[in-house]
Amino acid sequence: MSTNFTIELTPREDFGSSNSRRLRREGMVPVVIYGADKKNAHYVTEHDSLVHILEVEAFHSAIIDVKESGKKQGAILREVQMHPYKSQVMHVDLQRVKATETISLRVPLHFIGDDIAPGVKTTGGIFSRLIVDVEIQCLPKNLPEFLEVDVSELELNQAVHISDIVLPEGVELTTAYHDSDDYAIASVTPSKISADFDQEEAEAEAEELELATVAPPEVESSD
Repeated sequence: MSTNFTIELTPREDFGSSNSRRLRREGMVPVVIYGADKKNAHYVTEHDSLVHILEVEAFHSAIIDVKESGKKQGAILREVQMHPYKSQVMHVDLQRVKATETISLRVPLHFIGDDIAPGVKTTGGIFSRLIVDVEIQCLPKNLPEFLEVDVSELELNQAVHISDIVLPEGVELTTAYHDSDDYAIASVTPSKISADFDQEEAEAEAEELELATVAPPEVESSD
């Protein structure tokens, strides 16, 4: 299971947009928690501690310990609504989890070895991450914090694909990936500078070849 985090929830008694605005002015965030065969419940949590924990990558793919009405419950983060231009959390949705029920969640991909890949280190190519996360399904106890992808062997113009991801025991990609093409998730491509240089070099060689193959001018006979 991924890193543990804790959120303290306080029951919310008043509802409506005006009340939500008041709560936000007081430094609180409205929270809805649902799932695990229980009714939807409305709470608030302290904004500043939440906004800092949201900056931690692992929090977004973790089983969170939620203290709800005096009891501790495992949950996952489902949705975060942010202010359009402020660093302010407007609303959060959490989903309770049960140990015996499979959950689906997006987890980040960590690419390792891109700095020593031959296509980068030897040939001067550029390593590009084409996707940053994937959706998996597993029991809560098997939830990984991230998935690691080794790209240390990539040559220039090579890529790793979705099928190259090594999944931990008990973890599967969601069915959407099985029905799609085996698309690339990261690649090494020529840098623009080297590409421009190769083009200039090719043009120079072509010009030299053209000059070398031009027939000499005919010389008029003195007869």
